[in-house]
Amino acid sequence: MSDPVFEEAETNPSKLRLVANRPVFFGSAILIVAFAMFGALFSEYAGNLFDTLQALIVADFGWFYVLSVAGFTVFVVFLTFSKFGDIKLGPDWSEPEYSHLSWFAMLFSAGMGIGLVFFGVAEPMMHYAQPPIGEGQTVQAARQAMVLTFFHWGVHAWSIYAVVGLALAYFAFRRGLPLTPRSALYPLLGDRIHGPIGHAIDIFAVLGTMFGVATSLGLGVLQVNAGLAFIAGVPESPGIQIALIAGITFLATLSVYLGLDKGVKRLSEFNIVLAIILLGFVLVTGSTIFLLQAFVQNTGAYLGQIVERTFRLYAYEPNDWLASWTLFYWGWWIAWSPFVGMFIARISRGRTIRQFVAGTLVVPVLFTFLWMTVFGNTAIALDMSGVEPLAQIVSENVPIALFVTLAELPLSSITSILATILIVTFFVTSADSGALVIDTITNGAADSPPAWQRVFWAVCAGAVAAVLLVAGGLQALQTAAIASALPFAIVMIFICYALFKALAMEHRGGVPAYGEVPSEPVNPEISWKQRLSTITGSFRKEQVADFLEQKAVPALQDVAAEMRRRSLAPEVTRDGGDVLLTVPHGEHGTFSYEVRARAFRPPSFAWAEAHRPTDGDGKRHFRAMARSSEGGHQLDVTGYTSEQLIGDLLNRYAHFRHARRLA
Repeated sequence: MSDPVFEEAETNPSKLRLVANRPVFFGSAILIVAFAMFGALFSEYAGNLFDTLQALIVADFGWFYVLSVAGFTVFVVFLTFSKFGDIKLGPDWSEPEYSHLSWFAMLFSAGMGIGLVFFGVAEPMMHYAQPPIGEGQTVQAARQAMVLTFFHWGVHAWSIYAVVGLALAYFAFRRGLPLTPRSALYPLLGDRIHGPIGHAIDIFAVLGTMFGVATSLGLGVLQVNAGLAFIAGVPESPGIQIALIAGITFLATLSVYLGLDKGVKRLSEFNIVLAIILLGFVLVTGSTIFLLQAFVQNTGAYLGQIVERTFRLYAYEPNDWLASWTLFYWGWWIAWSPFVGMFIARISRGRTIRQFVAGTLVVPVLFTFLWMTVFGNTAIALDMSGVEPLAQIVSENVPIALFVTLAELPLSSITSILATILIVTFFVTSADSGALVIDTITNGAADSPPAWQRVFWAVCAGAVAAVLLVAGGLQALQTAAIASALPFAIVMIFICYALFKALAMEHRGGVPAYGEVPSEPVNPEISWKQRLSTITGSFRKEQVADFLEQKAVPALQDVAAEMRRRSLAPEVTRDGGDVLLTVPHGEHGTFSYEVRARAFRPPSFAWAEAHRPTDGDGKRHFRAMARSSEGGHQLDVTGYTSEQLIGDLLNRYAHFRHARRLA
């Protein structure tokens, strides 16, 4: 049985073809377009609705966000030190695709974004000027401001990402399921992940990612407009901001359409280099020793207060601060989790769970703490010394915070231009990468989706960002992040349970080892050297099709015939060249074993590159992959004899019967 997504991609060469999981694609598209039209046509009413919605969520669900994020943090830390920590995200013999240095660099790049540039100065300054409790613009307020900033950008944020990334990596690389959010619930839903429940999960992920990306784009445009106003006197207005969104979204969609793998990858690397240059410049030209001391002290203070801050809801001191900051961030991180989670999953194959969690909770967090200290403490020091009333300026115009701070340092005109360029390039890569993630979810992780689909999602992200800015500016962006994350937060709780259940089953031996094959070769004429040649070889599509026809089909038909003699009711079906054996067992479920041809390409790091449909089969190599209803993992059976295929099938069938207590 072949996946209709993949089959459509192969049989329809048109550039305008739709390669998608149709319920997810159209369901997501209809909801997003309806939201954009509603906000554009009824912007004033939409603004009032956003205010009401945020008040309702904060009043009734604030505790849920706080408790959920605390639970996600405890869960990933537990996995790090548990008996599951040594389980690999992939086959037991797999090795990491990237060195530690490269992996850390990519984790670092995942932690960078528009938000870090936007809030690097703004958040510490606003907490310093208007703390949730106590008097502002004091030494105590300065200390508390940095702890609060670290709290919002620290371990909790990356624990959210780690939950989704770890589940996706485990079920994709160790169990062979598609790299989409629905796969993370396979232990709870089984094959129902391919039905309406699975569609709903992916739609929630798409909506969360879309509003998370739109929030980042909206913040980026506010800051680009502020930078242009500061540098060139361009007025700050909704009209200018919409024009900026249109222009920068055009650049993003152009890169999407052209599919410039190396170009976009180099743009991402350029972002990192430029960010480090800007960070180093402020560190060197500012109060270097003070900033290094503050970094150490801020980190210690954060660790000392992490438990209290985690559960603090200001129940005895009700105010609007919690909604404007902590709940906004928790919603934003949850909305971003399918995007960042999928990214870190893709680069983490072959690492253990312990390595994965330790890496994601340490490297990006430490860099973020350094960034926030360098920019935030520099701005606070300038205000406290009386050089510039930064607290007042930032409270009146948040997006201009970074540029006002850079103005007090040497070469301010150059650094302000560099900062603006950095924000624009982050805008382009965020829109492009976000469009890829959404397209991956809506097409079911298909190969070679057409470029126009990513263009569509990139344009949608720009449109939603524009609507949110018109309908309420920063407040609307915050509300969108908080509201869109609510359903996916519930999904994430089930993801935690499903992942724990799968890990516990594997640890008890309830899941067969990845890639299980017969313990003894059934056909001694096939030597290990011949087998190695098969494993390392590359095969054309026609060769794999012949293998399926001559080996797989007869093997499954022989097993089916023998099962019928034993009062079972198996069925062998063909869909294209693929072959599927199903054996119903009433209320105990149905066992299935499938052998299909699957195309592979060399791995690519750059998120923004989608393989072009016009590549054809010439740049691919094909393998015969076997999978069953048990565990979901896939096994490369290319070159197996019929007897070896039967041995693999029976191993899986034996596990099916044992798990359901049929034998």
